[in-house]
Amino acid sequence: MRTTVTKRAQTVVPAEIRARYQIKGGDLLEWIDDGKSIKVIPIPRDPVAALRGSARGEGLTAKLLESRDDDRKRE
Repeated sequence: MRTTVTKRAQTVVPAEIRARYQIKGGDLLEWIDDGKSIKVIPIPRDPVAALRGSARGEGLTAKLLESRDDDRKRE
């Protein structure tokens, strides 16, 4: 996909991208320049809600309990 930058340095986020990432008017976009390329990352309106459930299946409860047992043994 390709867009044009206007004389006022504005551009349009293509409709397909807006739909896929649920970008709406007033949403924030983070621009990351690594010196070789530019990445545009949409910032969710509620970052906590966006992350909810993202670690499901990682076994975090078991890892936490194991870490606590290790701490107790070291005491």
